[in-house]
Amino acid sequence: MIEFIDAIVHYGFMQKALLTSIMVGIICGVIGCFIILRGMALMGDAISHAVLPGVAISYMLGINFFIGAVITGILTAVGIGFVSQNSRIKNDISIGIMFTFAFALGIILITMLKSSTDLYHILFGNVLAVRSSEMWFTLIIGIVVIGTIYLFYKELLVSTFDPTMSAAYGLPNRLIHYILMTLLTMVTVASLQTVGIILVVAMLITPAATAYLLTDRLWIMLYLSSLFGVISSIAGMYFSYVYNLASGASIVIVATVIFFAAFIFSPKQGLLIRSMRARRKRAMLNG
Repeated sequence: MIEFIDAIVHYGFMQKALLTSIMVGIICGVIGCFIILRGMALMGDAISHAVLPGVAISYMLGINFFIGAVITGILTAVGIGFVSQNSRIKNDISIGIMFTFAFALGIILITMLKSSTDLYHILFGNVLAVRSSEMWFTLIIGIVVIGTIYLFYKELLVSTFDPTMSAAYGLPNRLIHYILMTLLTMVTVASLQTVGIILVVAMLITPAATAYLLTDRLWIMLYLSSLFGVISSIAGMYFSYVYNLASGASIVIVATVIFFAAFIFSPKQGLLIRSMRARRKRAMLNG
């Protein structure tokens, strides 16, 4: 631990990595709550994979990878909706078709690139190699995401828990859906350097799922999910630096350990608590 703290104090790359990890943990935790409450975990997986061809095309054109990634992410979300709404194909099947196509196309494009692009780091992340521009870029995305959710919290709340009532109030459910997809795409792009495309879905889902086991209130869930995302990012970065492990994988493993701790020990939903209640109930019936 002392070695890790000393590195943060003395090395600029560690400071940038730490700040970026914290920001990624917060924005993944926040947007992840809406993803799991809307039953869109598979959509999160789709978007996270769909940005890969956009990243490759951006490198080819020499432009910021954010532009290409956001465009391909949104196009994939629109394509999924178009296919499912205009055929007998259900939404989950449409997601499977579109995201595997986008991911395969991205891999082909990246293997064709004659540049220094490192496919391993794009897929699995390398937080210790974060540059200043990427750190500020992540901060800007974080401000946009959190600001949007703050401004449209009530609309997101109603449309998430009761789409029928939301439509009755005159709220544009479809527009809200695509705004959420845009935010999801932005968060995915911001997380590329930290956890990579393959593992970003875990950071979107796992901290939010952990918070879901601990509370029934959305605003508390948002805070808890962000907290778990931050803890996972910092602890994962520690293990990555000290033991020379893959940063993205380390962060995801910590997040999963926290989830199982909540799964077992949660005061209301925990496996241990439910087991004790069941034993008490049986004892009362037998007594």
